[in-house]
Amino acid sequence: MVKPLDNKFSAQIKQKIDLKTKPLGALGQLESVAFQLVSIFSQHTSDTEFLSKKWVVIAPQLIVFAGDHGIASQGVSIAPSEVTGQMVANFAAGGAAINVLCRQFGWQLSVVDCGILNVPEADLGVISQRLGNITQAFHEYEAMSESQLEQGLNLGAQILILQSQKGANVYAFGEMGIGNTSSAAAIFSALSGLPPEETVGKGTGVSGEVVIKKQQLLAQALVLHESKLTNARNILRCLGGFEICQMVGAMQQAARLQAVIVVDGFIATAAAMIVIALSPNAQQYMIFAHCSGEQAHAKMLEYLNVKPLLNLGLRLGEGSGAALTLPIMQSALALYNDMASFEDAQVTQVVQGE
Repeated sequence: MVKPLDNKFSAQIKQKIDLKTKPLGALGQLESVAFQLVSIFSQHTSDTEFLSKKWVVIAPQLIVFAGDHGIASQGVSIAPSEVTGQMVANFAAGGAAINVLCRQFGWQLSVVDCGILNVPEADLGVISQRLGNITQAFHEYEAMSESQLEQGLNLGAQILILQSQKGANVYAFGEMGIGNTSSAAAIFSALSGLPPEETVGKGTGVSGEVVIKKQQLLAQALVLHESKLTNARNILRCLGGFEICQMVGAMQQAARLQAVIVVDGFIATAAAMIVIALSPNAQQYMIFAHCSGEQAHAKMLEYLNVKPLLNLGLRLGEGSGAALTLPIMQSALALYNDMASFEDAQVTQVVQGE
């Protein structure tokens, strides 16, 4: 069960932010980020401890889940499924964008094989949590079985529990999987009722003709599974990927632990939508990193009524947008902890509108 946030310190947190030496709201989203982070971090804090505590991000973890998708055989991506395994090897070697960003900002990076076509070499250090080699093509079959779904949710939760032993209080999630924008779009359509024409984008940069083909395959899948798409678990089972499934399990577990969940782009937001449908309170623990260049991601964020921190036109995946939020979160907390109040600085407080 995911507990709702206890708002016992909300008034104090807001007052502390408002009384900093600045006009009300002048630090924009940094103020809302600080409010959310301190609200989450203070869940198990006594009144006395709250007054003297400095709040910091501890041992931030970024987990990349990788999985292959049967729908990729239909030519919905510019790359073949084999590229998933090649990119996993690149992650393990430290050469991908996400490796660079994690080193730059101080994320601790883990890579999880949830079920990719080519099994990574044992010496790469990739965490093996395989549910199979590849999902079924969801326009013809259910993407995964009930047992694969259950195992995937449990494995996702287990990796989060393992990472939590490092003392982390912030978790970000990325993914790698050729064909997974098709899966994310299908999940979005099933949850929102929007037609594929509004949820399918160019993914890795496919042509207009391939976009139309993706739309047709998704429409076929939605008709095929229509009677089963009545709840979030079935939507995930019929349309999801092994990596999306384990990301859902990990996000759920992070919410159960009342930790911060940083949601990356289009695919990670599809996972977050499943989590929220299963456990609505989980959204209180989520920070949405950015609005990606995938055309339906803005609609996803609007559907969830959330405002992302960044809009840089990213459409890489891997958790790259989520990685960029760490200095923003750290800055928001530093301002909360260390910026003087009007009283401390002996600065006259100007009332808004005067």
